[in-house]
Amino acid sequence: MEVRIQKWGNSNGIRIPSPILKSLKLKANDKLNLEYDDNKIIISKPKSTKISLEERFLEYHGKNLAKDFSWDDPEGKEIW
Repeated sequence: MEVRIQKWGNSNGIRIPSPILKSLKLKANDKLNLEYDDNKIIISKPKSTKISLEERFLEYHGKNLAKDFSWDDPEGKEIW
């Protein structure tokens, strides 16, 4: 598929046709990887890396962090 580079504010860009976006399940503001190799530009979806809730809490340094929280074993039917 041939596309045209167009002026976009102070930058240049290309438009990705809607059928391609839909097939890749992409939408506005999604992050993509951009690389070049030899004479090619390669645009790809980053591999999604799922992190656990515990890892998210370890990275959190904001306000209202509970001091008495523990990661005990499940006691009921909860799924972690």
